[in-house]
Amino acid sequence: MSMDAETENQIAGWRAAILRGRAVDAADADELEGHLREQVSDLEAVGLAGDEAFLIAVKRLGEVDALTAEYAREHSDRLWKQLAISRTDDEPRQPLVVMLVFAALAAVLIQVGRLLADIPGTDGMWFVRDLGLFVLPVLAAYFAVLRRMPVARALALLAVVAAMAAAVTLFPFEPHSATGILIAIHLPIVLWFVVGIAYVGGELRSSTRRMDFIRFTGEWVIYYALIALGGAVLLGLTSLILAPIAPDAIDDVMSWVLPSGAAGAAIVAAWLVEAKKSVIENLAPVLTAIFTPLFAVMLLVAAVGYAAVGIGREFDRDLLVVFDVLLLVVLGLVVYGISARDSGRAIRTMDVLRLVAVVAAIVLDVLVLVSMLARVGEFGFTANRVAALGLNVLLLVNLAVTAYLIARVLQGRPAVHVERWQTGYLPVFGGWVLLMVVALPPVFGFA
Repeated sequence: MSMDAETENQIAGWRAAILRGRAVDAADADELEGHLREQVSDLEAVGLAGDEAFLIAVKRLGEVDALTAEYAREHSDRLWKQLAISRTDDEPRQPLVVMLVFAALAAVLIQVGRLLADIPGTDGMWFVRDLGLFVLPVLAAYFAVLRRMPVARALALLAVVAAMAAAVTLFPFEPHSATGILIAIHLPIVLWFVVGIAYVGGELRSSTRRMDFIRFTGEWVIYYALIALGGAVLLGLTSLILAPIAPDAIDDVMSWVLPSGAAGAAIVAAWLVEAKKSVIENLAPVLTAIFTPLFAVMLLVAAVGYAAVGIGREFDRDLLVVFDVLLLVVLGLVVYGISARDSGRAIRTMDVLRLVAVVAAIVLDVLVLVSMLARVGEFGFTANRVAALGLNVLLLVNLAVTAYLIARVLQGRPAVHVERWQTGYLPVFGGWVLLMVVALPPVFGFA
């Protein structure tokens, strides 16, 4: 018995949903689909409409989540194997080859920069400032190829990177200048936004695509950290093996393997996120669920402690960096937690903990801003103080609106507004770090 087009579309959507679970392979899906079609045909035969028959048949066969969970229990080895690098016969080899080419390019470029920096009589600090230029544009190019980015957009992106590279390289920095250090910190962030533009294929107006890039960033960090841990173990064992027979060769091996491995891993991690997205995409929400309560408690204690004791002169630049990283981590926890939240669920304890964490972060940020403003009033503006002050003001605005939106979520409003606020705020952060790279050094005379 043939089925109408609408029922066929519903069955196709159901099949795609169970395949996304990765515990069910194509053969299993064929068998289940056969059972589903039999149920639908039987129900239509007794007079039910196609959509009614489909809904009842799916209910009888089992909900998608329960079905994939049952298959996961019976075939748990499949989920483990999904973490391996596998390829079915109908999957193209091109993405793997493309990844290897770009990973090799990044590994070679970082060595070229290292060798140029080691030339006697040259100032090697330029290599530290330009470090991101040897890797992140390659990652952006990888995504531009992968997303089939229009040539005009790709060339415009290349022109922006080239202009930044020329400016950063030609700036007459003083030796060990503060503005040079700021460039080394902010340039990789600017280039990561370039990677983001390539990742979304130039679709900058799409909030959904920007959210996809935020998710990718978290997953990429997880993968890169795992690769780095494995690489550290490998290099440690290599050193132990070489120590008895060729101790003098250890430094040479490290100088060649470590930079190339770190550069190539940036591309490999991106490829792994894309290739294994359906398996690893749940890691960030799981980690968020684990660490949100811990960070909420830690931030609350810190906010109360600093509010009681105050932030004195011992609040130096290193501690400021720690605070800023902490505030950014809080934003990350909120974004990943909200993006993984089921909009159909009622208010949960985790939503309250997110609000506690954000409010505590706001208190800490206000204390930091008060301390910085006092220093500016006493000692005046410097490049470091301008950069820190601007970042903390941006964070304060972001956190304040985020707290308001989460409070609205607790009142039953949609959580999607938090996502849209964060994705809409990305250009603000991007514009600020770009100013830090191209405008701040000349303003302060490259000192």
